[in-house]
Amino acid sequence: MKLYFKYLKMHFKTILQYKTSFILSFITQIPVFLSYYFVILSLFDKFNNIKGFTKYEVLLTFGIIQFGYAFNECFIRGLDQFDHQIIEETFDRILIRPANIFLQAAAQDVDFVKISRLLQAIIVIIISIINLKIDFNFFKVITFILMLLSSITIFFGIFVLAAAYCFITIEGLEVRNVFTDGGKNIAQYPIGIFKKGFVYFFTFIIPYAFVNYYPLMYFTGKNNNPLYGFSPTIVFIYLIPCILLFNLGVKKYSSAGS
Repeated sequence: MKLYFKYLKMHFKTILQYKTSFILSFITQIPVFLSYYFVILSLFDKFNNIKGFTKYEVLLTFGIIQFGYAFNECFIRGLDQFDHQIIEETFDRILIRPANIFLQAAAQDVDFVKISRLLQAIIVIIISIINLKIDFNFFKVITFILMLLSSITIFFGIFVLAAAYCFITIEGLEVRNVFTDGGKNIAQYPIGIFKKGFVYFFTFIIPYAFVNYYPLMYFTGKNNNPLYGFSPTIVFIYLIPCILLFNLGVKKYSSAGS
């Protein structure tokens, strides 16, 4: 991890060379995030709830998903842009360095501008919890922490899978966007509001439901089964095959050529 923090320090020094550009980019992220936020608010101008979920319950799921996505976009942007590393032969240089390949690839690009979205997501989460008036106990605190960690983990896993896919196709932009941006836009609502086909897919194929649907049910008191509260741990298991596939891709990789 020491290597990763060295990369972070290097990227941070880089943005300090262009402070005005960074500040302007940071500010422009605010209306982008708010556009998603106001879409949800506009929905609840017409409806009191969506299949039993109130405005602040939906905003909580929105905030948690946006938190995990923004965290990954900010701190492991290298995996999200992994196809560029292959095309530009940056990954070839990584392979000959005596350091952890995975950490180097993840830290090749860090986008501190996305901290703006991260902070906004935290604000939405806090506002939602205050208005939901959750009766906190030890297990609900653990559930909430697991929801945040699993949100980070699931996007991390998807970024890793997309990176592994690039070993086969070199460019994986469209497939990556389907499961990152597309998945994010669906998962920012409770998965249970969709048709069964979507629920099954985002439970057993890409386990978004274990990030902010089943644990949300326990957290808000809609279901008192403690297994729902600990269901985000399944997402950590999902990460294992993602990393194994990436490592397999590294072993099979033989450069993209010039």
